This record gives sequence, C-alpha cells and structure tokens, in this order.
Amino acid sequence: MDSRVDSMNQTERRAMSGLSLVFAFRMLGMFMVLPVLATYGPELVSTSGLPMPLLIGIAIGAYGLTQALLQIPFGMLSDRFGRMPVIYAGLLVFALGSGVAAMAESIEMLVVGRVIQGAGAISAAVMALLSDLTREQHRTKVMAGIGMSIGLSFVVAMIAGPVITRWVGLSGLFWFTSLMALFGICLMAVWVPKPQQQMRHLDSGISRTALRRVFADTQLLRLDVGIFVLHALLMASFTVLPLVLVEQGKLPREEHWWVYVIAMVTGFVAMIPFIIYSEKQRQLKRVFLGAIALVGLSQLYFWWLGTSLVLLVLGAVLFFAAFNLLEATLPSLVSKIAPAGAKGTAMGIYSTSQFLGAAVGGFLGGGLYTLGGNGAVFAGCAVLAALWWCFAATMQEPPYVTSTRLTVGTGSSPDGELLDWLRDQPGVMDALYVAEEAAVYVRFDSKLNEREQLQAMLDRLSSAGR
Repeated sequence: MDSRVDSMNQTERRAMSGLSLVFAFRMLGMFMVLPVLATYGPELVSTSGLPMPLLIGIAIGAYGLTQALLQIPFGMLSDRFGRMPVIYAGLLVFALGSGVAAMAESIEMLVVGRVIQGAGAISAAVMALLSDLTREQHRTKVMAGIGMSIGLSFVVAMIAGPVITRWVGLSGLFWFTSLMALFGICLMAVWVPKPQQQMRHLDSGISRTALRRVFADTQLLRLDVGIFVLHALLMASFTVLPLVLVEQGKLPREEHWWVYVIAMVTGFVAMIPFIIYSEKQRQLKRVFLGAIALVGLSQLYFWWLGTSLVLLVLGAVLFFAAFNLLEATLPSLVSKIAPAGAKGTAMGIYSTSQFLGAAVGGFLGGGLYTLGGNGAVFAGCAVLAALWWCFAATMQEPPYVTSTRLTVGTGSSPDGELLDWLRDQPGVMDALYVAEEAAVYVRFDSKLNEREQLQAMLDRLSSAGR
C-alpha cells in the first residue's frame, strides 16, 4: 500500500501542531501561577477581611469553577455557531482575565481575574475542530499529540512559573499569560486550517442523547470522581507546598523552580514502566489503585517527614510520579469504558469534573490551612485519597478496547442484521449506527481486530446490500 495514503496530510499536520500549541499556551497560563500564588499572593492587600490563606486558596482554584460550568455549553455553542468563533472568543476572554489579574492590587481582584480566565472554556471546541480537520485513521494519533502537549505544558508551567515570576513579578506573569492567549489567536488565524465542513462527531463532541447513558454508567462515575479528587488534591497541596519549601526547606521562593524540575522529570520517567506494564499485562486496575495509594502516602509523608529540603524533594518526586501516572491513566480508562458513540460526551463530563475538582481543591486547601495550618491540609488530602481508594477499589477490570468511527457509503443504511454481524466480529464489543452522520461507532480490541479491516468489511457488505 502507498505509504502516502496512510500518512497525515499537510492539513492534518498543521491542525495537530497548531491546536496542540493553542492548548499548551492556554494550559501554561492556567498552571504557571500554581507554584507561586501561595508565596507571592500575600503581597497583595485584602479588602474583604477574609483570611489571606483562604483567599489564596480561592484564587488558586477559582478558574476551575467557571471552566466546569462553561465547558459543555461552549462545546454545544461551537456546534451551532462554528468552532473558530467560539475558540477566538474563549481566547479573548482568557486574555482579558489575565489582564484583570495582572492589574489587580488586591487578592479579591486577582480572584475575579482568575474567574474570567476560566470562562474561556474552549477545550471542547478545540477537540471538535480537530475532528473536523483530521481523518478517522489518524484521529487517535492526533488526540495523543494533543494529550502530550497538555502534559508537557503542565511540566513546563511548574518550572517556568517561579522563574518568570522571579524576573517580572506576579503581575508580569499574568501579562505573560495574556500575551500567550493573544499569540494563540494569531496562530489560529494564520496557521490552523479552516474546516471545509463542520461535522458532529460523537467521539469528540457532546451529545444530549448520550448524556443519560453516560450519567447512568457507574464505572464512568468512578472515573469522574477520580479526576475530581486528583485535581482537588493537586490544588489543595499547592496552597501549602510552596510555603513548606520556604519554612521547612529554607529554600527562597525564587529557587523553587529546580525542585519542580527534579520532581516533574523524575516523576514522569518513573511512571513510564507502569503505564507499559498496565497495558501490556492488562493490569490497569492494579496499577491504578497503587497510584492512588501512593498519592495518599505522599501526603502523609509531607505531613510527618517533610522537615528538610532533601526530604521535601523526595516527597515531591513521589507525589508527581503518582499524579502523572493517574493523569495519564484516567482518560485512557474513560476511552475504554465509554459506550459506543458516547466517548465525546463521557470526556466532556470527565473534563467538567476535573475543573470542578480544581475549584473545590483550592477552596478546601485554603480553608484547611486557615483552620489548622500545613498539617491540616496534608492530613485532609490523605483522608480524601483514602476515600477515593475505597471507592475506586469497587471498579471492574476495564475492557481493553479502543473506539473508532466507521463511515458508511452514501445511500447505505446498515440494518440490525449488519450491526449484529459487526458485533459478532472478533474483539468487537459494541456498535452503534448514527444516521445523521452516516457512520457506525465501534468499540473493539485492537489485538483481535483492526480498524481498516472492519471498515473494509463494512464497505463490502454495505455495497452488497446485506
């Protein structure tokens, strides 16, 4: 077969590179403030009379609240008004929120800026645009590229945040994030291709008809709770971890970047063997539960043993190794468990849960610190992780399947017999025909079958009028 047929074309490569950068710039802007707000935020005045630690926690998690509320609505708006207008609007809103935060003289105004930042909820629209610009056989590869850009942006944000803030201060950091959002708009305008047609893809968009199925799936519910708790733990931890590095580790706030370099890079490398083992040996549940346990133990470690810089760095390595593993495993589990034709809806609810967890985590961390100091936050996080482990332990071993969308020829309409035949093929777990898309969504085990083989058989049988 001609290799050019199987390789991505120029439109797909530009879509992947451009939208990955748009995602990365936006995530950088969200997370670069995470390692610095606890130590630089108290320099701002408070006008509300609320305790400063509580307000810092609210500022850390505030963006997640509007992200959670607007993630799905923005995705639906992109179906109605177009992907590009929604993405442009979202990036402008994010730039505006960054500007408000940059000009803030009080911590309360900084919270307002963070809330506006979160209102630029474009993730669903970007994923839908990516589906419009790429062919089915390359969709998994392109989505993986986006996922890598998000993970890399988080690593860079944790390192770059302290460095940039050291140079230009907290205000300058927010101006920098505003410029990144504006650069993302330029990138959308000059580099990302414009789709020739806009389609609804159930594997990347929200479907009202699939919402009930997704909400009723208790296995997916466990994963939504999981990403909620994971990001709650992350945000709560960072209401105090930078302070502990200063107080217990005697490390100036300007030097925190190297701690995150060691923790993030080592944690990333450490998770790779476990990801390979979980997939090849089909032991996802065992690895998943082990990572949850390690997150909880790392919180106890910070609480009991975080008394010196060396011990704190070791604790950070343990935390980020577990965090990175869970951050990579959870969306993979959602993809495996989501019913055929409901993957986009499942990921939308999952993403909403993630941002809601970020909001609750910031509020929880600030509240616990106000009540009982560093120890109360780490103890509370350990209890939360223990409850999560108990809830996750009841999950079933996930099916080791992938989802794909098979196209149906013009004029064809697969009947029940043909769909039953598809479901009987080796490795196929489910098949759903969507007439308005002229497509069949299939979940199958990639070790037992291949997308190209299923598409070829469907074409042959549909044309034969079976």
